[in-house]
Amino acid sequence: MSRVGKKPIPLPSGVKIKIGADLQVEGPKGKLSVPLPAGIRPEQKGNTLEFVRDNDKLAALHGLTRALAANAVTGVSTGFTRELDIVGTGYRADVKGKVATFTLGYSHPIEFILPKGVDLKIDKQTHLVLTGSDREEIGQVAALMRSLRPPDPYKNKGVRYMNEVLRKKAGKTGAGAK
Repeated sequence: MSRVGKKPIPLPSGVKIKIGADLQVEGPKGKLSVPLPAGIRPEQKGNTLEFVRDNDKLAALHGLTRALAANAVTGVSTGFTRELDIVGTGYRADVKGKVATFTLGYSHPIEFILPKGVDLKIDKQTHLVLTGSDREEIGQVAALMRSLRPPDPYKNKGVRYMNEVLRKKAGKTGAGAK
């Protein structure tokens, strides 16, 4: 039995939903669409949205669909943010319009084109704040930015998520290393 799927989703004021082949969620921050699998149907009751499944074999899809819909409602009403930090001497980032330029110790700067619906703000050239209404897209863009220079386990230099806990490895030791 899906406990997540049974929880109702509160609809904030200003958020409108339209039920069809998929669930259309519209709010002040944008418009998102949630796919509805066969056998799971949404029901709007006042200011809440609930999902009902036809049989117990759809329990996993029930919880997934409810979670995706809840993320869409939160995204169009308040939005999502993801923060990254750049650590390393000479490592920095700059943004002009929809193009972010990273200097990460390579022989060339890296240009990263931001997708539609994702905004980037940079503080002090090393703190990046991604904002947008689609949680999945924000997470994917953050992961792609982190993959440009993942944190090094020996010096902990690179692009990391804010508050990411990293394990630092010890370097070589012995008679030959000086």
